[in-house]
Amino acid sequence: MANQLSRKDRILYVSAEESGQQVKLRSQRLGVATPVNLSANGQNANGSGEKAKNSGDREIDNSAENFYLLPETDLEVILRELESLKPNLAVIDSIQTVYFASLTSAPGSVAQVRECTSALMQVAKRANITLFIVGHVTKDGGLAGPRVLEHLVDTVLYFEGDRFASHRLLRSMKNRFGATHEIGVFEMIANGLREVDNPSELFLGNRDEFSPGTSTTVACEGTRPIVVEIQALVSPASFGSPRRATTGVDNARLQQILAVLEKRVGIPLSKLDTIVATVGGLKVEEPAADLGVAIAVVASFRDRVVDARTVLLGEVGLGGQVRPVSQLELRLREAAKLGFKRAIIPHNQTPPDLGMQIIPVAKVIDAIIAAIPATPRQLESDDDS
Repeated sequence: MANQLSRKDRILYVSAEESGQQVKLRSQRLGVATPVNLSANGQNANGSGEKAKNSGDREIDNSAENFYLLPETDLEVILRELESLKPNLAVIDSIQTVYFASLTSAPGSVAQVRECTSALMQVAKRANITLFIVGHVTKDGGLAGPRVLEHLVDTVLYFEGDRFASHRLLRSMKNRFGATHEIGVFEMIANGLREVDNPSELFLGNRDEFSPGTSTTVACEGTRPIVVEIQALVSPASFGSPRRATTGVDNARLQQILAVLEKRVGIPLSKLDTIVATVGGLKVEEPAADLGVAIAVVASFRDRVVDARTVLLGEVGLGGQVRPVSQLELRLREAAKLGFKRAIIPHNQTPPDLGMQIIPVAKVIDAIIAAIPATPRQLESDDDS
């Protein structure tokens, strides 16, 4: 990102965790320009004021003229470089490894992180420098260090992902100048991160080979609709107490849906193991996915295949109702763009004509009748007709 911005702005990248040589190797592997490596006196790693040269003994290209690297952990040195260079943007990677010599505590402690961040913010505001501060997170996913960090900054971005998956999500949890709960989807490849233009395809399985217990819904991350495939597996409990396991779906929400299916629909699930997961591990926490979860569970229980061209949207109420969802038109447009032909939605919502067959339902039992065929051969006969 810093390499791209350096094409029009002056960028300072403070590498407090890796040496200049490590950053150089990383930049060569990613195929980006090697930044000018500054020493403490404002010169490059070769001890002169000339531009840094790469392994081919040639000067870097023009895109690196405004890209400077400072491998330093001393806060006072970093502040002096910010004052003298006056970059348009500076990246501090990471704040837990920067230390203030006047404090006796170790780098990464609460006092060090608080004082270093406060000093950097003062210089950034005085010199009108946009500051990116990279920080570590705890096992619970919260910012490591004092809570005051979140109050000092204008925007908090979380970069997260499953270590077993190739995609990464960039979430905005706080934003004083824009919307929150927006996401960016990226894929980790050999040359670094690549933006995923259509994240819905990333979280959809092979719709040509739908298996029993699979349904499709549309989740919204902020204003970005993402089509997600939900898979369920219902099987007899091996032990006395049945298991309820989820991946990407809230476990408490699943318990509520199972109770509604047993009480209002009459499906005996209390003695069966139920496992629900989303394809790609995307976290779907909004109620609009309730109907998709319910249909996937019932389809697995009856060993039926839901039509791969059907998308399900609706919140499941405790009385068995299908309740309205927000941003319905946005969700349906995304589904239509990906080739879905049928949508089962709450009965009291009327979307515009998008070239899809709309099936409004008032109860969960109505959605089950509309989505799940009575016999395994019914879908094939419908297609032939």
